[in-house]
Amino acid sequence: MYDLTALRQQTDEIIDNLLKDGSDPEALHIIEHHIAHHDFDKLEKLVVDAYKLGYEISEAEEIEDDQGNVLFVCDIVSEVKLNGDIITAQQQELLPLIEKAAAEYEGWGTYFEDPNAEEDEYGDDGEFFDDEDEADFNNAKVH
Repeated sequence: MYDLTALRQQTDEIIDNLLKDGSDPEALHIIEHHIAHHDFDKLEKLVVDAYKLGYEISEAEEIEDDQGNVLFVCDIVSEVKLNGDIITAQQQELLPLIEKAAAEYEGWGTYFEDPNAEEDEYGDDGEFFDDEDEADFNNAKVH
């Protein structure tokens, strides 16, 4: 069970630090909720459920933890205003799925959005994922 109060405090600190550093408060920010699981099939089922809720999913990677155990990690991604209420609502929506799958929630992250940038770093369409990436996910075999 995750402590939503502690998660909200972390969220508020991250947002405060980004804004103090000059990140654009009006920009949409890519929010990446970091997920880890020792079982790829269970991680896959979890991210399919998150995808059905409207989130994008990054490609899973295989890593080893400090003890040499294999973990599969990925991000559940959205693009929203940098707002603690929105991010907390996302956590409240995702954490039951994460707990049900016995996965680990490893917090969230985002990127600095330069208010003086002339161009969106995600290209002309402003999309984090290419249509090709989405097509690959939609065509992926689901167990």
